Amino acid sequence: MYKVYLEERENFMYKKIIANINAENELEDSVIKRALAYEQNGADEIFIYNYSILEKEREEFLLTVKAIVKKVEIPVMIGYLAKRFEDIKKAFYTGASKVVLPYCKLTDISILKEGSDRFGKDKIILEFDASAEKNDGILQREELRKDILPLGIDAVLIKHVYMTESILEKIETAPFPVYIRDSLLRNDMETLIKTKNVLGVATDYYENKDIYKIKRLLKDTGIEMNSFRSNLPFSEFKLNEQGLIPVVTQDYKTKDVLMVAYMNEEAYEKTLETGRMTYYSRSRQSLWIKGETSGNYQYVRALTLDCDKDTILAMVQPQGPACHTGNTTCFFQELVKKEYEESNPLLVLQDVFQVILDRKKNPKEGSYTNYLFEKGIDKILKKCGEEATEIVIAAKNPNPEELKYEISDFLYHMMVLMAERGVDWDDIIGELSHRR
Repeated sequence: MYKVYLEERENFMYKKIIANINAENELEDSVIKRALAYEQNGADEIFIYNYSILEKEREEFLLTVKAIVKKVEIPVMIGYLAKRFEDIKKAFYTGASKVVLPYCKLTDISILKEGSDRFGKDKIILEFDASAEKNDGILQREELRKDILPLGIDAVLIKHVYMTESILEKIETAPFPVYIRDSLLRNDMETLIKTKNVLGVATDYYENKDIYKIKRLLKDTGIEMNSFRSNLPFSEFKLNEQGLIPVVTQDYKTKDVLMVAYMNEEAYEKTLETGRMTYYSRSRQSLWIKGETSGNYQYVRALTLDCDKDTILAMVQPQGPACHTGNTTCFFQELVKKEYEESNPLLVLQDVFQVILDRKKNPKEGSYTNYLFEKGIDKILKKCGEEATEIVIAAKNPNPEELKYEISDFLYHMMVLMAERGVDWDDIIGELSHRR
C-alpha cells in the first residue's frame, strides 16, 4: 500500500494558520458554524476566547467550546479567564488541546504550575499584549521571560505586534515558542509566519476564505505548511483505458464504504488543492466536486494507493449522505448475508451505548436500564461502585473467566452513567486521544 496523501504529518514541524474566534457576545450556533467553516477551509487549529468576568457567560462559553470540540477534528485552543486552578480544569474538561491564559489578568500565578503539573507542560500558553499603550513587558523585560519559564508553560501568545527589527529579534531569541495573534492589517502573513520561533499565526482575516490556497502560496515561498501533497505523481498510477483510476471512498470514523467513483489527473490535483473530494463524472465527462450541489461535501483525511497502483482508497469526513437516494452509503441493497458477531470493540460499545440512549429516550416496560434511570444518579453510582469492587475480587481469582464478566457488567453500568450525565464515547475517545 502506498500512502499518497497525508493531512497531518507529525514527524516534522510546520507553521500553522490558526482561526481566531472572539466568542464574546456571540451566539453559540454562530460560533460553531464559524469554527466548522474554518476547519473545512483549511485552518490548522482554532483559537477561541472569551475573557468575560461574568460567571454565567464563562459557563456558557465553556459549553460552546465543548460543542465545537465534538464537531471539529482540528485542535482547539481556548482563551479563558482563570482565577483559580479549578478554572483551568474546567477549560481542559471541554476537550480543548491547550488553554491560553491572559497574563495581565492572572491574580494567582501559582495556578500555572498546578495546571502544568496536572495536564502537562505542553498544554498552557500565556497571552501578552505587545501594543505600545498596554505593553506588559514580555518582549522588553528579560527578567520576566526568565520568571515565567519555570511555571510550566508551553509557549506564549503575543497580540498587537508591530513587527519592527527590534521586535523581530526579540521574538527570534525568546526562550520559548511564540504564537502571534494578528488581524493582518499592519503586518502580512508571510512576514509573521516565517519568523524563527513562531509556531503559528492566529487571525480572523481569512474567515470565509480558502486557507488551503493561502498555505500553498506560503509553501511556494519556502515556508513549510501543513498542506496536502502526494508522495507519488499521478503519472505513476495505473489508469484504465479512459485514463481514469477508481476511488473507493470510506468514512474515516465508521469505516463504512460510502461509494465508488473515478478520478482523472485534474480531479486528483483538485482534491489535493482543496481538501474536498473531487471526482470525474464519466456520464457528464466533467469534474464533479462531491457536495457542490447538495452540500454533502467529503473532506479528505487520507488517500492510499493499492499494491497494483490501480485503485485509490479515500478516507473522508462526510458532511451528509453519500448516495443520491439519501442513504448514508451507496451500498445499502443487501444481496447475501451470513450472520456474524461484530468484533470491533469500539463499534460494539457504541452499539450498546446507543441502545442505552434509546431506552432513556423511549422507556421500555420491564427494562433494567430504565429501572436504573428511574432510580436516578445515586442508584447508578452505587451499581458502578459495586461492579468496580467485583472486578477487584475477580482479578484475585486465578481463573480469568470471571473477570471478563465483571468488566462487562462494569462497562454496561458505566455507560448508563455516561448517558445519565450526558457523556458519550466521542468524549472519552477524544480525551484519550489528547493524552496519547
